[in-house]
Amino acid sequence: MKTLTKGNYYGKKKQETFVNGIVLSEYDYLIPRTDWHFHENPYFMYLLQGNLYDVNKKGKTVCPSGSFLLHNWQEAHFNAKESREARGFHIEFERQWFDDNKLDIDLWEGSQRIENPELHHLLAKLYFEFKCEDKFSNVTIELLLYQLCEKLNTKNKKALNNEPIWINPLKDLIYDSEEHLTLKFLSQELDVSAVHLSRAIPKYLGTTLGDYLRQQKIKKAIGFMMNPKLSLTDIAYQCNFSDQSHFIKTFRLYFGKTPRSYRKEILGC
Repeated sequence: MKTLTKGNYYGKKKQETFVNGIVLSEYDYLIPRTDWHFHENPYFMYLLQGNLYDVNKKGKTVCPSGSFLLHNWQEAHFNAKESREARGFHIEFERQWFDDNKLDIDLWEGSQRIENPELHHLLAKLYFEFKCEDKFSNVTIELLLYQLCEKLNTKNKKALNNEPIWINPLKDLIYDSEEHLTLKFLSQELDVSAVHLSRAIPKYLGTTLGDYLRQQKIKKAIGFMMNPKLSLTDIAYQCNFSDQSHFIKTFRLYFGKTPRSYRKEILGC
């Protein structure tokens, strides 16, 4: 079975940057389906445009635009497009990088789709610096990568320590809800007391419920912002912001810039 070496992916390379043992790249995915293959190194993949699915021995993962995946070098897989055009951003790590930075690579076994909105925000900031390419970008990329990997390690350690069974249903309720959520509603849906939820949510989500809800909205918005056909008003509506002003204010809170300035840098429009 084919093994793709450092920095190589199926498709056409559009941009590539090297930062101290890390390869960041953007590719257009051109063929309908890849061969089964391994990768020499572990890497993150963020689907910037299009729809595809990722298949490994454990099953099939549907990946719409905005999907964020971790692939380990030990996992054989293939990809297939479900849209005419598709484009992805990759962050690939030489394995020595983990030893040099005292991070536990064993927690990255297998492959996984990453849903935590905070990690999506960090990835979006990394992509912004990747596209910006000014004199501050490399050091900013390194700092963001440390944050991303440490938070992923922390999340995986928590998973190993048996999170409550209601955590994933809670995340599904947050993701699917278009209404204003209340603690009473969540308590009834999850069959967990409101008092227990109020104590446990910050522990297992890593923040308050309100902050997590705002993060989730911005996570959705990031994926939509990669599509130049959608206006910012359209995106605000699809992500359930009350209006565009609220969207701009919330986006600036997490990114320190407006959606328009972020989008202009990454799309050039």
